Amino acid sequence: MAPKFLQLLLVLSFQLHLSFSGQLSVMESVPDLQSSMYVTLDGYPCVRLLNLSGEIGCSNPGREKVVAPIIRLKNSNELSQLSAVLLSVDDIEIFFARILNDTAFGRNVAGVLVESGPESQNKLKGFSPALKFPQSDFAPYRSINYEWNPIGSGIMWNTYNFPVFLLSQSSTLTLQKAALNNEKNKKSYTADVAEFDLVMQTMKAGTHDSESCLKENTCLPLGGYSVWSSLPPINISSSEQSKPIILAVASMDSASFFRDKNLGADSPVSGLIALLAAVDALSKVDSVDDFDKQLVFIVFTGEAWGYLGSRRFLLELDLQSDAVSGLNYSLIETVVEIGSVGKVLNQEAKNFFVHTAGTSSATNETLDALRFAKDSVKSDHINVLSANASNPGIPPSSFMAFLRKNSLTSGVVLEDFDTAFTNKFYHSHLDDLSNINSSGIVAAASLVARTLYILASGNKNISSSALTSINVNDSLVEELMGCLLDCEPGLSCELVKNYITPANTCPSNYVGVILDEPSSTPYIGYVSDISRFVWNFLAEKTSISKENATSVCSQDCNNEGKACIRAETDGKGVCVVSTTRYVPAYSTRLKFESGSWIVLPPNNSDPMGLLDAVWTESNWNTIGLRVYTVQNASFDNVVLLGSIAITVLAYLAIVITRAFLTKALKRD
Repeated sequence: MAPKFLQLLLVLSFQLHLSFSGQLSVMESVPDLQSSMYVTLDGYPCVRLLNLSGEIGCSNPGREKVVAPIIRLKNSNELSQLSAVLLSVDDIEIFFARILNDTAFGRNVAGVLVESGPESQNKLKGFSPALKFPQSDFAPYRSINYEWNPIGSGIMWNTYNFPVFLLSQSSTLTLQKAALNNEKNKKSYTADVAEFDLVMQTMKAGTHDSESCLKENTCLPLGGYSVWSSLPPINISSSEQSKPIILAVASMDSASFFRDKNLGADSPVSGLIALLAAVDALSKVDSVDDFDKQLVFIVFTGEAWGYLGSRRFLLELDLQSDAVSGLNYSLIETVVEIGSVGKVLNQEAKNFFVHTAGTSSATNETLDALRFAKDSVKSDHINVLSANASNPGIPPSSFMAFLRKNSLTSGVVLEDFDTAFTNKFYHSHLDDLSNINSSGIVAAASLVARTLYILASGNKNISSSALTSINVNDSLVEELMGCLLDCEPGLSCELVKNYITPANTCPSNYVGVILDEPSSTPYIGYVSDISRFVWNFLAEKTSISKENATSVCSQDCNNEGKACIRAETDGKGVCVVSTTRYVPAYSTRLKFESGSWIVLPPNNSDPMGLLDAVWTESNWNTIGLRVYTVQNASFDNVVLLGSIAITVLAYLAIVITRAFLTKALKRD
């Protein structure tokens, strides 16, 4: 009651305040007062993730908010008290390494605030919080100590029982001023503090692994929806589906230390954009119905967390579920995966590297097709080279899941590196639009489109004119980059809004969590913006033109062989003939039953399932970060003692005065 009464008095005292300009500033409510006292900051949190053996990521240490004075790391190598540490990106790795090795130092870390700034990439030699061999457990070879990512620190795979936020540029300036104020006013009675609200439900409930948190409903499984489509559409009703399948693969999700600052521009979104541009180019070819082989495009999600998308896709093929109706695993002749291709033209050599696993006739055909396609591009700036024979095998990629299922699977992985990643910001928030260039993606899309055309045509005598007619739309690549890798225009760009109504403007390529029961026809509210856009884009580009192609979607548009695109934009949509499907992407060791998730026991017949960590993300109520000024506790004690002294003195004065007056009155 007392605090509310005090707030009311403060509101009344501030309600009429005449500024120096002569204008009247009015504070009309308690929220107005609070907004003047507290500054809410924009930031991107590191959150708590769990698996079967434990947890990683960040969380408040208990059930309450954390409040601590802000200090700049460079101004204080030793922490004398619990502090909110403000540090630059180039100090992150050293700082977190010290926390792990110096427990006394770590005990005084209340929270961490990481600065943002323009052109951060130019100031750094590199920053990758991932491991030196990401997801080495799934490698189809034994050399798991190989360093594909030499600068990887692995800090995102540790557990931190304190909150960590990446600040926006505006919030960085606010906290730099706060830290400077605290440095200047060390002897004053006030301090600027940061208040962290990053209370994770798994921490509150004491559920510190995936199995226990799923039982207690304090977490949800990582996952989402992959998308596949065929060109031309597959006649599902036909009993004869014997065409060999050329499977073109890309990924849409990345990982980062900070959950919502997760673009993965080079790794892997440059490959996704190249694939979408290649599909667009192939959609304009008139002879797709004459292909000897079936082109199938698939964009996986969840690949950054144990290849959730590709492994679930392979399991669905084994189960012959509705999500993969029309596909047959035995018909997959070769896999063509487009990996990181956004930095090719940043290199002096300007080379694409083709990574293979062993030799086979299908692999050799793919290599020949790539070289033929490269020659047709007629560019002195582009080379297609085989990866170094000293490599232990293919780099981290979805193709690993196919090889773990069947080591004889033919395929190639197209990358912008040879023996190690050229992306110095792999799985980092700094792998953004400035880390790639459109020219490399256009070149990769041209190579892929023409290679797929050659392979689907059965390596017939293909005229050079047929290949040169397959051209990638440069402006489409530029537009896709702006839509998928930037906030301006971001997902509010015309291309995306032509297909869907995005829930967010700024894209994030974090896989997220899977909600409700997985389905091949999910409720679109449970499907990410990126997945829905990719589904609509592929459905349109691979569709057959029919007289009713512009007709409004009706009930029968949900039948096999048809797809309703753009339904979100006007509520009506357009019905097209297209074989485009969602495929749930989540752990193969999870089952949704009676409204909850169950962890299945390991199956010895599924070697990849034995390695499945079963990743989950903790639930939370709110996440917030704000800064405000507080009085020093010692000053509060001085004020308290002073108040008590004044009260005692006042009492004594009253007693003495009263006695004196009484005596004087008696004398009179």
